Amino acid sequence: MIDIKILREYPEVVRQSLIHRNLNPDIVNSFLTIDEEWRSLVSKLDNLRALQNKLTKERNIEESKKIKNEIKNLEDVQRELEEKRILILEKIPNITFEDVLIGKNEEDNRVLKEVGEKPQFNFEPKDYLEIAEKLDLIDTKKASEVSGTRFGYLKNEAVLLEFALVKLAFDTLIKEGFIPVIPPVLIRPEVYRGMGRLAGDQKEERYYLEKDDLYLVGSAEHTLGPLHLNDVFEEKDLPKRYVGFSTCFRREAGSYGKDTRGILRVHQFDKVEMFSFSLPESSENEHKYLLSLQEKLMQSLKLPYRVVEICTGDMGWTDARQFDIETWLPAQINKEGKKGNYRETHSCSNTTDFQARGIGARVKRKSGSLEFVHMLNATGFAIGRMLIAIIENYQTKDGKIIVPEVLRDYVGKEIIG
Repeated sequence: MIDIKILREYPEVVRQSLIHRNLNPDIVNSFLTIDEEWRSLVSKLDNLRALQNKLTKERNIEESKKIKNEIKNLEDVQRELEEKRILILEKIPNITFEDVLIGKNEEDNRVLKEVGEKPQFNFEPKDYLEIAEKLDLIDTKKASEVSGTRFGYLKNEAVLLEFALVKLAFDTLIKEGFIPVIPPVLIRPEVYRGMGRLAGDQKEERYYLEKDDLYLVGSAEHTLGPLHLNDVFEEKDLPKRYVGFSTCFRREAGSYGKDTRGILRVHQFDKVEMFSFSLPESSENEHKYLLSLQEKLMQSLKLPYRVVEICTGDMGWTDARQFDIETWLPAQINKEGKKGNYRETHSCSNTTDFQARGIGARVKRKSGSLEFVHMLNATGFAIGRMLIAIIENYQTKDGKIIVPEVLRDYVGKEIIG
């Protein structure tokens, strides 16, 4: 959640951020009204407790009992107000940086650069699923019978490609000082809430196991962050960087009718994720560093891509600044109804202290003071989408797939098919 101090002292900053995100700024006034009532009650309770202690020491039992009953009644009111405060706070996303691109939706995002050459085929490029089904690499039909829509089996060399991508990412990032982690894929509601991942409309995306009171994570990020739940870093130990691999689960609640075919948008997928804990004053540079590593990984695969600055109206709930990488898919249909389109494959976000406040991750300064760290996350490889990109960009006229050179030692072959 955002800093309550900012809400109290700089409410206009929060209002402006909400407006830029296309959200109702009136929620700020709602919070301030409840908050003022809560603070007044807290002050009154403190005075009553002091009075009760005084009366108890004076052995004024009758008056002490009266005060005790009054305290109990007011504590019930305080709890109700506290719950209201939290409910309102959960409806306020992170405050965006002042210089973030302002826009209403993805149409207003800005392309910063395009990298790599798009493949030039002397034939009509085929859709990845058509190629993959013929080579027995992906089976969504049987998965649909077994698990329903938006699932798929990866088979044969597709499996080898997955583990090759994971190994490439880990080998690259471990050399950069990242600590490898395989995190849990189940998380407690209070911790998930602290990470800001049950706020807004995000709760609709989550799979909840009621009997166990646990959620399935939507990304390794969701349990990489809580690796430092309630921890205090020494200033000298930051940045602290992790690379995690996990299976991820999403309902895709807001994507009805979108990408229902194949494995582009599924309920279950695997992903390599980067995560960093940074000093506040260094987080913007850390953000650029994570983005540079995403580009390094993409360039190693020699896939054409573009870097996109995400506007306020399209930005993630926890983000203060966000970049995406979109990869060129030669057979995907674009808005003009023609083949060839960029699709999002990576995101890179600076969540500042928004998540850190929720999980109590702080840093002890050399002066001895404590403050919340900044937390950042970035996709290494979203496996399914990278498989799509490889199949479409590296396809041959006779329906085979050339294995990217950097993956050949991992896969054990140069051509699939």
